[in-house]
Amino acid sequence: MSTTQLLFSGFGGQGILFAGKFMAYKGLIDNKQVSWLPSYGPEMRGGTASCSVIISDTPVGSPIVSKPDILIAMNLPSFDRYESAVLPGGMIFSDSTLIERETDRKDITEYRIPATQLASDNGFPTLANMIIVGKILSVMDDFGAESVDAALKKVISAKHADMLEVNLKAMKLGAEYKG
Repeated sequence: MSTTQLLFSGFGGQGILFAGKFMAYKGLIDNKQVSWLPSYGPEMRGGTASCSVIISDTPVGSPIVSKPDILIAMNLPSFDRYESAVLPGGMIFSDSTLIERETDRKDITEYRIPATQLASDNGFPTLANMIIVGKILSVMDDFGAESVDAALKKVISAKHADMLEVNLKAMKLGAEYKG
């Protein structure tokens, strides 16, 4: 039995909810039980945003993630707020462009990805979130082309179908990042 609890956190406009929804759809496509619980402040863009995602082999009892296995921190306030909540043995994926400090914890693994800078340098400035998602899937050895493509097609509307390929490029960039 395997259950992974992910907590995505940052500010509105960083694609926190989109990244979480992608992971939830990928879990569904991989025949897992999932929950996706978005949360954002009243101001949305620029305010706080977080998203709890649970991917499990068994039914999910509660959608709330208070002790994540994996924390995705896209800004310093999120890193500061949730760093201590990560379970021992867990992982933190942080955007090192926006978060200068590293964790002091020795019981977790931290992946520092300059996602905002990489996104900007590669011509897709709004896809730092998907760069980090690509890194997560790479670390989890779960970057299956079929389920990644299928999940992207679920979260990207037909109106924005032109964004499918650029999202995939961003994810591959994250997956290949070695820093």
